[in-house]
Amino acid sequence: MRKRVGILAMGGLLAVGLGMAMPAAARDLTVVSWGGNYQDAQREIYFKPFAEKTAKPLLDEAWDGGIGVLQAKVKAGNPNWDAVQVEVEELALGCADGLYEKIDWSKIPDKDKFIPSAVNECGVGAIVWSTAIAYDTDKIADGPKSWADFWDVQKFPGKRSLRKGPKYTLEFALMADGVAPADVYKALATPEGVDRAFKKLDELKANIVWWESGAQPLQLLASGEVAMASAYNGRITGINRTENRHFKVVWPGSIYAVDSWVILKDAENKDAAMDFIAFASQPENQAKLPQHVAYGLPNMNAATQVPADLQADLPTDPANMEQALSLDVDFWIDNSEALTQRFNAWLAQ
Repeated sequence: MRKRVGILAMGGLLAVGLGMAMPAAARDLTVVSWGGNYQDAQREIYFKPFAEKTAKPLLDEAWDGGIGVLQAKVKAGNPNWDAVQVEVEELALGCADGLYEKIDWSKIPDKDKFIPSAVNECGVGAIVWSTAIAYDTDKIADGPKSWADFWDVQKFPGKRSLRKGPKYTLEFALMADGVAPADVYKALATPEGVDRAFKKLDELKANIVWWESGAQPLQLLASGEVAMASAYNGRITGINRTENRHFKVVWPGSIYAVDSWVILKDAENKDAAMDFIAFASQPENQAKLPQHVAYGLPNMNAATQVPADLQADLPTDPANMEQALSLDVDFWIDNSEALTQRFNAWLAQ
């Protein structure tokens, strides 16, 4: 009996010693997206079903974007995020910078059915979305039809809301000044075009309320603090459904882009993150998204499964694409730093 106690005691000491040397408990799979009603929808159609399928917890967090956030997490080692939804510039910059794991496309169904801009060695397209003018039809019966109208505070009194930064803002300013969507990036590629955009922004500056997270412009519209705002199309339709609002999307002059799922380099749950992305990319799962928020689907097999009555709300609907502009990621990769510095200086004046 004494020997047995002694062995147990030694075993206990050994366990304590090993415990001191062992790493912390494994972290749960963490998926990061854009918050608001969009992430609420993702939680219902992707996050919860995947957690149930795998019988493992899935944590979801929200962020507001920015390549610097991802650089800091990866370069510090052992990032606490696994799968992250990123915009096109973050995908391109992060892939070039080695911030992401390479995608195992053999796990993704229907690779050949994805639109080309949704297929990348570092990312898998999640949505096609637009930034467009939104206004409340309960407050403005005959609302704006263009960015020129957005700038016209005499015809449409009240504050405006724009995303705080040069991207989108400069494009919208040029369209408000009469530049055709197809010519916007040709103009922005010249010093004269950039000057023209900032000069147009000068006209509206006193009436702008800036937003930084995707939920803010809808909150500003709902409260009546602004008369119109640039906003993500899916959020506009989403709040109409969930809160019975009557916000309208103005499609001419909208700018569309693809968001993608990436996996942070050396993330603890990179294999589970890859499985999650494959699950979220299945057409039968993607096709559920427009029932909640009106984003276009990068998997064309999924797009064909969307009910006809929901198609008209999607940025990928042919009628909505007619006067729309595709975000030029190469332009912003080349010019983002310089134009952000100029924008911040202009903002501080």
